[in-house]
Amino acid sequence: MAPNGDAMGGTFNFSRPPRLSNDGLQRAISDISFQLSKEAIDLKQLSTISEVEDAKCDCCGMTEECTPEYIDRVRDKYSGKWVCGLCAEAVKEEMKKDGGKSKEEALSEHMSACSRFNKFGRAYPVLVQAEAMREMLKKNKRRAANPTSPREFQGGQKKGALARSSSCIPAITRDMIDLTLAN
Repeated sequence: MAPNGDAMGGTFNFSRPPRLSNDGLQRAISDISFQLSKEAIDLKQLSTISEVEDAKCDCCGMTEECTPEYIDRVRDKYSGKWVCGLCAEAVKEEMKKDGGKSKEEALSEHMSACSRFNKFGRAYPVLVQAEAMREMLKKNKRRAANPTSPREFQGGQKKGALARSSSCIPAITRDMIDLTLAN
């Protein structure tokens, strides 16, 4: 139905859209080529484009496509080892742990963790996850046994914990007996 409520009738004339001329496009291409031919291009002024190479991370084994200059910069930064971006961030985090480690210590620790994972973790991922949970629970247990802050404990008792002096059952039963006697 048409918007005014009348039924639409008749035939529709679908015509093709008008064809655009390619003259403008061809002229634009020829203008660009004309300009390029007018200017003398000095090949010595153009910078060389570096080819990319596959670089394999010495930690995790992942490969990335990088330019040789970038590979050299990363190797200079990490004692001759090529480290991918993900492992580089892990090394930075490792440097912040335990009061600030040196870059070499953090790198060697991360590399040993990666090698352990690559040897054992890829073959048995469930066991690695279980081991990680076990380590977390150990750390949690140590923290609970040794409080880190003196504010957590006051007078031999945890600050936020509720102290239980006695059972509340006798008080409830006494109130219930008083209610029944009053009625």
